[in-house]
Amino acid sequence: MAAHPRPFRFGIQIRDARDGAGWRDLARRIEDHGYSTATMPDHFTDQLAPMPALQAIADATTTLRVGALVFDNDYKHPVVLAKELATMDVLSGGRVEIGLGAGWMTSDYEASGIPLDRPGVRIDRFVEGLQVIKGAMGDGPFSFEGRHYTITDYDGLPKPVQQPRPPILIGGGGKRVLGIAAREADIVGINGTMTAGAVGPEALETMTRPAVLDRIGIIREAAGDRIDRIELNIRVFMVSITEEPEPMIDNLAKMLEVDPDLIRESPFSLIGPVSAVTEEILRLREETGISYLIVGQDDVEAFAPVVSALSGN
Repeated sequence: MAAHPRPFRFGIQIRDARDGAGWRDLARRIEDHGYSTATMPDHFTDQLAPMPALQAIADATTTLRVGALVFDNDYKHPVVLAKELATMDVLSGGRVEIGLGAGWMTSDYEASGIPLDRPGVRIDRFVEGLQVIKGAMGDGPFSFEGRHYTITDYDGLPKPVQQPRPPILIGGGGKRVLGIAAREADIVGINGTMTAGAVGPEALETMTRPAVLDRIGIIREAAGDRIDRIELNIRVFMVSITEEPEPMIDNLAKMLEVDPDLIRESPFSLIGPVSAVTEEILRLREETGISYLIVGQDDVEAFAPVVSALSGN
């Protein structure tokens, strides 16, 4: 743990709106409620395409940061992604966060016809893609030769406003990706293990408090002296601000086919009245150092009192 905990930041993971006006209104509501960031998934499901949608959010707001949680390295060449992200950083006045991942959602690959390589190959390619993005955003031209990408005397323009580049977020549930994130990222996301290619009981069993503490240990060991420069993040999937949490917990447990205690104790779950949820978040930061929490689109208004109570503290 750092001697001085990082101030809290909160984000909203969003997907869609009825139209452009509704999308811009959602962005302004997120900003007005004090959230730091609006993020989007990068899937081929029923959602808006992240790059134009994130730029629309940035255009509709003045302080809200934007990014994907996370861009799948397999879906876009890293030179193209770097150029688009740098352009967005310029147009937003420096409000981009770069979320990157190796890809995991089996249905995306099956529907699109993009080859789903084994995890080790996807991670190798992701590591190379990360280096290409960093090189493209650096000063002057760069070259890179790897197994998956070859870049020759490329000078990525425009350069981003944020220097040396926008902060990079890498999320992981396995030891290898967490190690990469600890060494390379500015923000490290704590995820469950997604080897099944979908969110289900198998993934939820890796979202317990002991599992999260184990991941924090992996990050700290891999990060070494740079640990105090890393912001720790979690995407909280199960959120309900309610005075009667037990029925919600029991219903979720039945639906997800897990023990209610897993829901009750998981850091990926925040269910209860504002006071209890606030106390749980403070406890989570004390135990783990996690200070950057992202909740879902349906939680914008209900979770706002928690944001008000904790933002900047």
